[in-house]
Amino acid sequence: MRFRVRKAAHVIERVGLAMAGAACGLFVGAYVGSAIPALTTEGFLLLMMVLGFVGFYLGIDTPQLPFDEAHGDIDAAELLSSAGTLCATLTALASVAIIVLRLEPHIAWSWFALFGWIAGVAMQIVAGAKARMRKP
Repeated sequence: MRFRVRKAAHVIERVGLAMAGAACGLFVGAYVGSAIPALTTEGFLLLMMVLGFVGFYLGIDTPQLPFDEAHGDIDAAELLSSAGTLCATLTALASVAIIVLRLEPHIAWSWFALFGWIAGVAMQIVAGAKARMRKP
C-alpha cells in the first residue's frame, strides 16, 4: 500500500511540473507569436505547450547516478537536465516580463526566445530519456 501511495504521489508531482512546463510554453508561444506574424496560430501555441509539458515531465526529475568511480565524475543527464531547465524557465520568465510590461524589443529577441525555449526543452527531453534508458 505504501509503495502505491508513493508512486501515485510521484506521478502527481511530475504531472504538476509538466503543467508548469506547459504554462511556460504558453507564455513563450504568446510572446513569440505576437512578435512573429507567421507563428500566430493555435497550432504553434499547442506545440510550445506540448514541448513544455514533455520537457518538464521528463527532464526535471531524472534518476541520478550513484556517486562512485564506476560511473565517472559527471552525470551528463543531470547536467543537461539542469541546463535545460534553466534555459527554458529563463526564456519563459523573460517572455512573461515582456508581455506584462508591454515592452516591444527588437524582433531578434523574439527569435532568441524561440530558440532558447526549444533548446531548453530539447535538453530536458534528451536528459530525461537518457537517464531512463541507462542501466541501474
